[in-house]
Amino acid sequence: MRSEPRVETGSVGVVVRPPNPTGGVVLYLPGDRRLSGAPESAPGLAERLALRTGAVVVAPRHRTAFPAALEDVHSAYDYCRSQGPVAVVGERQGAGLAAALLLRLRDLGEPAPRCGVLVSALLDLTMQAPSLQLNATADPTFDVAELGRWAERYAAGTAPTNPLLSPLLANLHGLPPIQLLVAGTDPLLDDSVEFANRAARSGVTVDLHVRADAASLRAEVLTAMAGFIQRWSPRALTPEARTAYPA
Repeated sequence: MRSEPRVETGSVGVVVRPPNPTGGVVLYLPGDRRLSGAPESAPGLAERLALRTGAVVVAPRHRTAFPAALEDVHSAYDYCRSQGPVAVVGERQGAGLAAALLLRLRDLGEPAPRCGVLVSALLDLTMQAPSLQLNATADPTFDVAELGRWAERYAAGTAPTNPLLSPLLANLHGLPPIQLLVAGTDPLLDDSVEFANRAARSGVTVDLHVRADAASLRAEVLTAMAGFIQRWSPRALTPEARTAYPA
């Protein structure tokens, strides 16, 4: 019996298929590894997440600027929905794109994913969070200036206050359950904490984990996200959740 995930490359991007699939799908949006240290390499986390959850993990190709990147990710989400119930996972800039996707789906009246998981999320391209400066020295691989240049390129002339660029500034009502994972020493700490507070006040189910440092987060991230995804998987859903977030 096959015990390792199978990694395929197709028109949608990279697809990781677990040896014992459960029928679920994870749309996985990694961050740009050149800008910051992340909990784990993108291929490694995708494969381990597929093994832990039994879900097919899709890491889609997408263009590098707004709004084309969001349009491409939306198309990848549609592909994932054709394969089974979907959870959306994003890291760093990928987490901001994941949050923007949740907003876009809500605003268009399209079916939401079962849940979203945002890891060390960049959720405010205005770059005003105090933790960007206060925690910058805690992560020597995190370059605030380069992140600012990336944000300007990604926005491609759109004001950074646009909610689809800065989901932290959006109306967050009506989103599916969201988990946020972040280190207390992360320069992007404030984005996650404030997003969690605002989402909870909007009636969204929120699961916020703040760990002491990057090492602590790295040790927990896979177990935490897999547990959250499985909690909101079809088999675990309550009747109320099935009504709120239909397949």
